[in-house]
Amino acid sequence: MLTAKAEAGAGGPAVFRNAGRIAFLGTGRMGRPMIAKLLEAGYRVAVYDIEPAAAKDVLDKGARWHDAPREAARDCEIVITCLPMPRDVLDNMTGEKGALAGMPPGSVWIDASTTDYHNTLEIARRAAAIGVYSLEAPVSNLSHMGVDFSNVSFFVGGPQEAYAPSEAVLQTTGAVSFHVGDIGQGQSVKLLTNLLFYTAAVACGDALCKSVLAGVPAQQAWRNFVSSEANSVAIEQFAPFLLDGSCDCSCTLEIAVKDMDLTVQLADELGVGLPMGRVVEKRYSEAGRKFDRYDNHLRVVELAQAACGVRLRVPGYRAPSKYGADSAHPADQEFITDSIGRVKPKREHVFPLEDVALSDAQILLLESLAAELTHVNRLILDEAFSLGRGMGLSEALIHDVITWSVGASAWSDSHARRNNYEDLKDSVVPIAPTTTVLNRSCIFTEEL
Repeated sequence: MLTAKAEAGAGGPAVFRNAGRIAFLGTGRMGRPMIAKLLEAGYRVAVYDIEPAAAKDVLDKGARWHDAPREAARDCEIVITCLPMPRDVLDNMTGEKGALAGMPPGSVWIDASTTDYHNTLEIARRAAAIGVYSLEAPVSNLSHMGVDFSNVSFFVGGPQEAYAPSEAVLQTTGAVSFHVGDIGQGQSVKLLTNLLFYTAAVACGDALCKSVLAGVPAQQAWRNFVSSEANSVAIEQFAPFLLDGSCDCSCTLEIAVKDMDLTVQLADELGVGLPMGRVVEKRYSEAGRKFDRYDNHLRVVELAQAACGVRLRVPGYRAPSKYGADSAHPADQEFITDSIGRVKPKREHVFPLEDVALSDAQILLLESLAAELTHVNRLILDEAFSLGRGMGLSEALIHDVITWSVGASAWSDSHARRNNYEDLKDSVVPIAPTTTVLNRSCIFTEEL
């Protein structure tokens, strides 16, 4: 664990009287695996969800159902929220039936949602008025749906005296945690890492569309990008859900639209330009208007497919995951560890279609697109560092949270590994974006 250690201060919740009792509000895709891990570790977990049916799996495992957040929170020293939207967190924590109405003084609220930090600050203010401590601990998957096997990082904001005694709970449900400062900092850091992921996902979709338009099979182009310096978590582990047409059932488009909107708002508050991030936000906003909010998050790439007049779906292919086109696919069983120490599922991709012999022009196109994706990864990394500096984070901490997040890329791993990031990036010759391939530049570059 990479965690910040600290002793609880005087008057803080140094020793929980009922440390084995936890209330968990939110039994969705992210919440269920965390609840299961807590139950396995021997915690007694009370749960509530606006959709009772969503709790069936954890109730079968031993969780106790309550009809309101207030009732779930009674006699619990820790209350965890893991909910999709800021309004959901506010509704579950405040009001006559909210969790704060049932939490005893000295207990701790941990919000594992990705939400608006203003929302978090308001709830924390109300909590402090009744003697309840607040921590924000938004979750970043370290691999595709890493939450399923505790392969997540937590970016924790809040008082050290609450973080120290809560650390064991976070360790139970995740792989790594960082104490990043006061309330508000955790949410901001999560947005920073999500910016990297969403940008890589959109740029990869554009590059795949461009490849298919030039006659390169989608799976062949994808393998080329994975084996290049352009690779990222988004390309390697999420792009296959474009190739099987599922667009990844693990997350809704609504979440991505919300995250990017919050990121642009944060940039405005910090006075950070964020030119590429704003292009990405615009793309997700357009997708949010065009498609149902409950569609899968990679549906955003449909915009590029329509613009290019191509389809990325590979006939007969199904991504080896239950979150793809084959919902009956067994859960991940085998895992591998990369050179940095991050764990990811070992997945074998079987494509029914054979590769084709590529022309010199097609080979040049793939090389150019890989270079362009690498350049995009570098530019958005610069913007992420600008956000981090605007928050007052150190270069080393920014690098660490990026490395241990879903936003990691080959570029961030190889070119921002050392703390003297500024000196290093200034020494690297930039890669010029592709502008002439097939007389039409990448859609993503055109928008910039």
